[in-house]
Amino acid sequence: MPKLFALILLLSGLLAPYTASAQTCDTFSGLPVPRFVSLKFNETRGRAGPSFTHPVAWLYQRKGLPVEIVAETPDWRRVRDPDGEEVWMHRRTLTGRRAVWAREATQLHARPDVEASLIADVQVGAVLWLERCRAGWCRLEAEDRRGWARADAFWGVYREETQPSLALEGGQTSCYRSASEPDVLAADQPGSAPTD
Repeated sequence: MPKLFALILLLSGLLAPYTASAQTCDTFSGLPVPRFVSLKFNETRGRAGPSFTHPVAWLYQRKGLPVEIVAETPDWRRVRDPDGEEVWMHRRTLTGRRAVWAREATQLHARPDVEASLIADVQVGAVLWLERCRAGWCRLEAEDRRGWARADAFWGVYREETQPSLALEGGQTSCYRSASEPDVLAADQPGSAPTD
């Protein structure tokens, strides 16, 4: 019996990290702040405050543009764009699919190595979908081309996401910054028009 008890204690200790990962953040969405998301529509209004009665401060016309959520209410997210501007956007205008914005011209390579074969040139201001990062490189996709590029050429990636760590190797909790925001929440329908 003592061996069985010791085995149960050992197993419960091993499973503890997985139980902890079921926890959510202490935010309205249950997701971490700050975190990166992207614009869901071709046209998105950024408002001066968290309501439809606040004036439009910026009109964004680029689906997929990465933005960083820096604060939130139940339905509104305060976001920072690649130029450092901060506005409020309704949660329905954002998607958890990650993207990056090129701060400088760079190249996509077949492997995370500058000597690897060239896949494409990336121009300043290009937006690419982010698949994953490791050791200073990110795997990206744009126009059906996939490849690796240096992470420091892009806005939309946290420094710790490019470094080897337990958080990136499977030990992350749901409150880790790269956890994705749900694309469609309970009240939303797929393909629905933006509310703002």
